[in-house]
Amino acid sequence: MFKSIDEAIKYIRDNDVKAVDFRFTDLFGVWQHITIASQEVDEETLEVGLGFDGSSIRGWCEIHNSDMSFVPDVTSAFIDPFFRRKTVVFFCDIVDPVTTEKYDRDPRNIAAKAVNYLKQSGIGDTCFVGPEAEFFIFDDVRFDQSQQHGFYFLNSEEGVWNTGFDEGPNLQYKPQFKGGYFPVPPTDKSHELRSEMVEVMEQLGIVVEAHHHEVATAGQAEIDVRFTDLLKQADLMQMYKYVVRNVATRNNKTVTFMAKPIYGDNGNGMHCHQSIWKDGQPLFSGSGYAGLSQEALWYLGGIIKHAKTIAAFTNPTTNSYKRLVPGFEAPNKLAYSSRNRSAAIRIPIVSSPKARRIEVRFPDPTANPYLAFSVMLMAGLDGIENKIDPGDPLDKNIYDLDPVELANIPSMPTSLEESLQALENDHEFMLKGDVFTPDIIEIWADYKRNNEILPLSLRPHPHEFNMYYSY
Repeated sequence: MFKSIDEAIKYIRDNDVKAVDFRFTDLFGVWQHITIASQEVDEETLEVGLGFDGSSIRGWCEIHNSDMSFVPDVTSAFIDPFFRRKTVVFFCDIVDPVTTEKYDRDPRNIAAKAVNYLKQSGIGDTCFVGPEAEFFIFDDVRFDQSQQHGFYFLNSEEGVWNTGFDEGPNLQYKPQFKGGYFPVPPTDKSHELRSEMVEVMEQLGIVVEAHHHEVATAGQAEIDVRFTDLLKQADLMQMYKYVVRNVATRNNKTVTFMAKPIYGDNGNGMHCHQSIWKDGQPLFSGSGYAGLSQEALWYLGGIIKHAKTIAAFTNPTTNSYKRLVPGFEAPNKLAYSSRNRSAAIRIPIVSSPKARRIEVRFPDPTANPYLAFSVMLMAGLDGIENKIDPGDPLDKNIYDLDPVELANIPSMPTSLEESLQALENDHEFMLKGDVFTPDIIEIWADYKRNNEILPLSLRPHPHEFNMYYSY
């Protein structure tokens, strides 16, 4: 929005801006903010930032060394569409106020370093990313866990389980399980809500290519945004989630990006289209398989080789692995194909060499976009640097293969713990260019084990009562 600090200050002073919002993303992908009265913001504020207690942010510094600053990127500014008072929002980078160096655990800094490593490698100068984030729209969500009870309850006016419910009256038009792909209204009851989300995104400068109902019942949706460079796309994904959630809330709905909120139906994925360019030319276009270049094949070879490690960031929750099972479009087998959507990597059919790209299909939208995009880029670059052969393509339905043939295809991890073990055993490619650090890998694995895997392992599951109560 602005090209300089002076331009930002002038806009704030001349356009009745009431407040300025500083926002940053924590290690695990949650957007955080502080709002400052506009009269308190001057050139120095935008240049050196504001101090805060970093020890209060999950996974960041200890209390004895907790002073940090968030410094705004004035080129990232936008007007918040949901605040009543006119508010300018800045994406911020986290900086050590003593050394003035950017913080290694700041996800936005990690993404910036990944892009810088791409340029330094000489392989390319731009990584384009186009994510397809899916989400569920619900009308009612309740859950609780105590010593002697635990439950969750989800409901949607589209849910097929409500065909027999007295809705006063029940007008039906509810998608079946796995039957929600592309119906028109009235079966697609969320069209106008998605359109409102798109309208707000477009006001913010996000280029939306399409939106539609997804496969599952109960309001599963997808809004596709145009590809752009890696760091900007990660910023836009934070805005995307923010818009989707807030538009849903003001319409008395709620949204989740959980990978698998509904048993027996499709989950939420975030297919990530990606390509590398150099000097304005597409590096992935060539005369190889499906029109790919040798560099593109090596890139996807790196993705396949390091997929289990990548999953620690692209599929970062215990719930993520309830989606990565056969039969629900989420690929759990590590293969590539030009048309096969059961493969972990698909090569879209395109007519223009400039559109040549790969689509990594296993990530889900609970991922921190800065870390997910960065780890995939680093794995792909490792593939190019070491000329990693991806093997032969698999142009068959993976789920129809005989067990012997299927056993020869490597699989995605089946649990978050397995992906964390892979991360600890295979992360050298991430350390190049100081993009990720050993500290990040250690804190990520420790946090996930102690705050997500362990608490879940200690609690009985409702289905265990069905299986074991009468033993």
